[in-house]
Amino acid sequence: MTRRLHGEPGSAPEWIKSSYSTDEGPDCLEMATTEQVLVRDSKNPDGPRLTLTPATWAAFLPYAAACEGPAPV
Repeated sequence: MTRRLHGEPGSAPEWIKSSYSTDEGPDCLEMATTEQVLVRDSKNPDGPRLTLTPATWAAFLPYAAACEGPAPV
């Protein structure tokens, strides 16, 4: 997945919910792009966020796409 970085500097990020997220499910993820890629839990929008470089996000996507089910504990 390739997304163009957008948004004016200092503007609020535009959050996009994961296509795997549902309103009933516990696994809700949102991401936004600025100069970095931001990731948060959609159930806790004011909570902690991950901030990743576009290169790190691009490297993570194939791993996430290959995973099935919850990660082992």
